[in-house]
Amino acid sequence: MVAAGQMKVLALSSVGREPDFSCVYEQLGGQVDLDLRVLDKDAQRNLRRSLSSVDLSRYDRILVDLHFKNIHGQTRFLSGLGGLLIYEEDACQNYLENSRWRGRFSRFYRALPNARIVVTGASVAERLKGEGLNVQFIPKGFDPRVIFREEVERDIELGFIGRTASAAYQERKRLLDLLAAEDSLQLLRTAPGEPYRKMLNRIRYFVSADVGLGEYMAKNFEAMACGCVLLAWRQGLEEEAIGLEDGVHLLLYSDVDELRRHLARLRDDSNLAQAIADGGRRFVEQHLSHPQLAERLIKVLEEPWLSPAPVSVWQAFWSRINPF
Repeated sequence: MVAAGQMKVLALSSVGREPDFSCVYEQLGGQVDLDLRVLDKDAQRNLRRSLSSVDLSRYDRILVDLHFKNIHGQTRFLSGLGGLLIYEEDACQNYLENSRWRGRFSRFYRALPNARIVVTGASVAERLKGEGLNVQFIPKGFDPRVIFREEVERDIELGFIGRTASAAYQERKRLLDLLAAEDSLQLLRTAPGEPYRKMLNRIRYFVSADVGLGEYMAKNFEAMACGCVLLAWRQGLEEEAIGLEDGVHLLLYSDVDELRRHLARLRDDSNLAQAIADGGRRFVEQHLSHPQLAERLIKVLEEPWLSPAPVSVWQAFWSRINPF
């Protein structure tokens, strides 16, 4: 095991990453010798070329936090890296029927037998482990420097902020459209950062509609951090794995009727609504902020690692003529 203070880590992240991960990297940089490289799309698409001037053998660990669509075809290069950790927030798409990436995460990870994988869904992690892959679960989080409760009027009773246009979000869109038509739900979009925080602080009850995704998106924890009462689609394994308690930190529902019953209770009992909002906010502040996410990543990075398998003469030749 390499102690964090003695560990040299190369981290590869994306230009314009959303959500912003700078808080995570600041925390990592305070505990390991961190070399953070922020790559644009073209650089991500040819890592061999982008890192050609870097002596990769100097690093104990290489953390890859890049868009899957830009790196999934580069397994020949990545499989030769020692201490490789892939951090992936979208691996749930491996199992979504409507996703263009269905099954492709599994194929990518199988081609990297010496890598460790961190995904942000507990059920996704269990399914990938069932395929024989070296996977760990760390839930998404929020940046407490940007996302926090403000003392303002909550003039939007029922709201959702986010995308619904993607094919992966068809079930989300169907549910939200129904609630918008029949239950006065406001479907909102904002710029990230301060405008997003200010809008969350105006919402009293935040509707999470992660139907069929098998994990909690970051917006759930961001809403809780801003003091919203979270009404979340029941995921099953996720709540226990994260530590969320129904009726204490949030209210769970499995269909629209159950959601409407929750809303009726909240409207009739303002003390209950405030208790859940406060309980949820305290929970995410204590367990799901980006500094805490960084601490979990450090624990994974400290674990013993397999050395990359030796490269055969044929593999070396093929890599020279095909950099991907």
